[in-house]
Amino acid sequence: MAAVRGLSLTAAALRAVTPWARGSRLLASSRGPQARRVASSSSPEAGEGQIHLTASCVQRLLEITEGSEFLRLEVEGGGCSGFQYKFSLDTVINPDDRVFEQGGARVVVDSDSLAFVKGAQVDFSQELIRSSFQVLNNPQAQQGCSCGSSFSIKL
Repeated sequence: MAAVRGLSLTAAALRAVTPWARGSRLLASSRGPQARRVASSSSPEAGEGQIHLTASCVQRLLEITEGSEFLRLEVEGGGCSGFQYKFSLDTVINPDDRVFEQGGARVVVDSDSLAFVKGAQVDFSQELIRSSFQVLNNPQAQQGCSCGSSFSIKL
């Protein structure tokens, strides 16, 4: 099974200055058939079930990913608003994953998480106090916390 490296929400900026342990396994996944691949999230047929990547997201992913790596976006219970976004670098595509590719950068979302983020944008934001991947303009979110990493869903 391929080695998997995790990338926390705020660790993207640290990767440039901190050596990353190559063999660390933070996600356990099994290999499966290739997931349904979406050619481009900016294509004319890109609709509500898509994840859109901003130019800064694409640029940063091209800088930090190597080989078959991609950014995995997951939604978990937790955070101050009920649900939270989790970002990690991964190399294994599971059968229930959807792959969103733009300009050579890939973001993968499992089908359960996609229900909570469909139609949203993934951005990379660089600020004085942090640099991180973020989910913006999520049509499934009713409200979020000020840090932008947790949200509540529309009922």
